[in-house]
Amino acid sequence: MENVKETSMNDDDDIQEYISNNFAQTFKQVVRNETLEEVAKEIENMKAFEKDTMASFAAYVRGMKR
Repeated sequence: MENVKETSMNDDDDIQEYISNNFAQTFKQVVRNETLEEVAKEIENMKAFEKDTMASFAAYVRGMKR
């Protein structure tokens, strides 16, 4: 019976670790995507080149999202 408790605790630890790692990865992707969107919006507002060129740059940055 002790082995069952030990295995159960290890399984719980594995699940917790998986959830923690999965959450961290998802959080990083969300932050990355939001940052890229913010950059794309700023690029669209720049007056360095023609409007179409800036829109292309912004589209390229948006394409970097995961």
